[in-house]
Amino acid sequence: MRTRLTVATALLVALSLASAGLLVYTFEDQRRAEEITAEIDQEFAELDGLRGGLDPETREPFVSPEQLLRTFLARNVPDDTELLAGWWDGSTRSFSFGNDEIVMDPSFDAAVGPLLADNGTTVIETPEGRLQLDVQTVRFGADGGEGALVVGTFLDRARSGLLETMRTYTLVALVLLLLVTAVAAWLSGRLLAPLRTLRTAAESIGETDLSQRIPERGNDDITALTRTVNGMLGRLETAFVAQRQFLDDAGHELRTPLTVLSGHLELLDPEDPAEVRETQELLLDEIDRMSRLVRDLMLLAKSERPDFLHPEPVRLHRLVSSTLAKATAMGPRDWRLDASSREKVVLDQQRIAQALLQLADNAVKHTAPGQVVALGADTDGDRARLWVRDTGRGVPAADRGRIFERFGRSVVPRGDEGFGLGLSIVGAIAAAHHGSAHVEDGTDDQGAPCGARFVITLPLVQPDGDGDDSRDHTGDTRTEATSDGVDTTDRAPFAQALPPTTPDPTQHSKETEETWRGS
Repeated sequence: MRTRLTVATALLVALSLASAGLLVYTFEDQRRAEEITAEIDQEFAELDGLRGGLDPETREPFVSPEQLLRTFLARNVPDDTELLAGWWDGSTRSFSFGNDEIVMDPSFDAAVGPLLADNGTTVIETPEGRLQLDVQTVRFGADGGEGALVVGTFLDRARSGLLETMRTYTLVALVLLLLVTAVAAWLSGRLLAPLRTLRTAAESIGETDLSQRIPERGNDDITALTRTVNGMLGRLETAFVAQRQFLDDAGHELRTPLTVLSGHLELLDPEDPAEVRETQELLLDEIDRMSRLVRDLMLLAKSERPDFLHPEPVRLHRLVSSTLAKATAMGPRDWRLDASSREKVVLDQQRIAQALLQLADNAVKHTAPGQVVALGADTDGDRARLWVRDTGRGVPAADRGRIFERFGRSVVPRGDEGFGLGLSIVGAIAAAHHGSAHVEDGTDDQGAPCGARFVITLPLVQPDGDGDDSRDHTGDTRTEATSDGVDTTDRAPFAQALPPTTPDPTQHSKETEETWRGS
């Protein structure tokens, strides 16, 4: 590419310089031809002027061509490019000094003779180069005789200055061409350096290492391409890391239940019906746990995809109210609705409802019957905040960062069969909305510190390009919404999933999780 750009630049500059030189030569040559014509006309005009005057010697009018032409030639000194000659009595009789060889050559008279009839012009070859001959006839009466003034112009001499100028121009043009070619080669090398770096970086990227990035310098199209490639590498790296983490997590968590399944099947006595039934129940329970684990991991992996979200305008108080109605089926708690904003926010209401229900389920696990679990939402500037708070035991400060990691857990309540993926799902949903999730100290009705409050912070308007709600949703399990953004399709399943009276704390999370998990 560098060679092509350099050659193309050199050819373009060479063509431009050659065209400019040709135009200059053409215009200057035409101008010089016009000057020659003007000089010849001036000589003829002076001859006519002299003929109308008096002979300086006799103070009488001229009476013959010889008298007129001799006087004219004596009074005019030709330029270096001119030759003046007088013609009478059938040949050249007088001429300017220094042109003896040319005028005395018989070819000179032979060229002038045919021009007398019509004052014509011709060009002959001489030892001094091409000579243009122009003739002006002079006649004096019936018997005064006939003569002519011959003006010769040495064309090569007249154009010698132009030719010298063009030779100088050619040398300067060649130097400029070499200089421009060198600069083009250097400049194209600098401009294409990012592309060479891009190629080197692409060659150095292996199947397992996508962390290398290309340096971004300047603010041109190549820099934009570099930035695009870096973004592509970032997305590829994220996808590979997510895939690798998914496989590692799945392999790590599935190893235990698979070991349990294998061990019980090896020790199973098929002749003992009671042992078969007991083993069947245990294996089905383990398979159920593995299914929930796989669904959670798939949801986390899907959160990295661009089609994970389908944002739309939703009123916060409608979303929170609808989610609270669903959450009340999770257990006998003092369910409350904190102050909620009535502002519209662009978000994926099914995913946010899923995150809030996950937080509500987590709050039920860490509170006792009758304790407060509240949902709320508000806006602050360009951010929206949704939260779930409880008056349970709270989260130790040392565990608040770890609990949002995959399989990260704090204090595990008795009977909790979760995997430590719930809060990581909440964090993934918030991150997909370009937001965040965190936990802070909660408060009771008097404002005293009590329990924990899990907060999801989201931008009010999602950046362009996030989500595409124009695609076909056939077969999707997403909830429908009214014009105000209210979820209405899932209340019956939530109401039926678990009665609000005396639930078994070891069973409700699994049953409700199966009902509202979503994808």
